[in-house]
Amino acid sequence: MFLGHFGLAFGAKHYAPAAGLGTLFLAAQFVDLLWPVLLLLGVERVAIVPGITVVTPLDFQHYPFSHSLVASFGWAALLGAIHYAMFRSTRAASAIALLVASHWFLDLVVHRPDLPLIPGNEARVGLGLWNSLPATLTLELALLGAGAWLYARTTRARDGVGRWAFVGLLAFLLVIEAANMLGPPPPSVDAIAWVGQAQWLLVLWAFWIDRHREATR
Repeated sequence: MFLGHFGLAFGAKHYAPAAGLGTLFLAAQFVDLLWPVLLLLGVERVAIVPGITVVTPLDFQHYPFSHSLVASFGWAALLGAIHYAMFRSTRAASAIALLVASHWFLDLVVHRPDLPLIPGNEARVGLGLWNSLPATLTLELALLGAGAWLYARTTRARDGVGRWAFVGLLAFLLVIEAANMLGPPPPSVDAIAWVGQAQWLLVLWAFWIDRHREATR
């Protein structure tokens, strides 16, 4: 899952207008921002196995600290608590926590049975939507489209940057999705980890957009 996570982040602005879009992006993608760091440190493992699913060649072998259900709930509680302590907004903090936790449940739909439930336990789950490219694209595009529509309804552009940076981000996300699905397999695990760090640019882009848009509710 890629676009769907960002779709939920866009849509969460409708629930919590006071929360910055960059913060919502950070929450929705937190475990995928943590995962590349853990790969580089050798704490978690992935292998490149072309054909393991139709959509992605990645074999997620060991990632209990970023992607287990229990870890996701723990990260959700931590980030929600930090946000509440900083801004004293229950609605925004709950949006942050729900977005962090939502990552695991969206991944559950698309992953093959490789998502851990508890660190140290061998039980793995996944519904395997990645075995169908049309179904994966339909779900991803629907979530992104719905979320972007809600964000556009909840905010308005203050200037041209607010308008076109938003459109540009959507277009860029679609380009990344196409490259992920139609491009060749990654050359190495290190390349996956370093490219994964580039997702921080999307978080910064979202902060930039929000500085040029204002909530309408």
